[in-house]
Amino acid sequence: MNVFYNLNGVGDVLLVQIALTRPEAITTRSQGDVTLIHDEATGELAAINLFKASAYMKVEAAGEVELTEGMVSQLQGALLKNDVDFKLDVDFTPKFVVGHVLKKEKHPNADKLSVCSVDVGNETVQIVCGAPNVDEGQKVVIAKVGAVMPSGMVIRDAELRGVASAGMICSAKELGLADAPEEKGILVLDDNAVVGKIFNK
Repeated sequence: MNVFYNLNGVGDVLLVQIALTRPEAITTRSQGDVTLIHDEATGELAAINLFKASAYMKVEAAGEVELTEGMVSQLQGALLKNDVDFKLDVDFTPKFVVGHVLKKEKHPNADKLSVCSVDVGNETVQIVCGAPNVDEGQKVVIAKVGAVMPSGMVIRDAELRGVASAGMICSAKELGLADAPEEKGILVLDDNAVVGKIFNK
């Protein structure tokens, strides 16, 4: 689940993204200050818009809202006040972590892509990467599925040229770091970086 708020740009509306995949077609239903957005094909809840959000909680973000237990509790309370019977299921695990590239192989269908096996601490994930400097043995920054990049892009499970990819190996520029180099390439961390540890942008 990802939450966004921008009072000046959008208005006093909390935008709650439930599904990581974007539906091709949607249906909407309003109930009080809440609009429920469903995937028309599956009927599953894809997103929630909470209008007059400041009446239910204090939000100071201008973009992505940090998910805390307190904020989620307030949001759950706002749903209940509007007679919306939906239990929020929130993953509080960090989305930007240190990863270790265990294996790098050539993509079978693309000359400039590599298929990497990356240890992210609690699991090993497969990530397709187009950076020319990615290599085995590197400590890197991983944006896991569900991460929101500084650009606003949400990282989703994807398939690149027929190969599954779960996450992104990040460059300094993609992470929005100061003095990020212009040349294309991932950010390579020191060898003593701890695999699975949160990376603070």
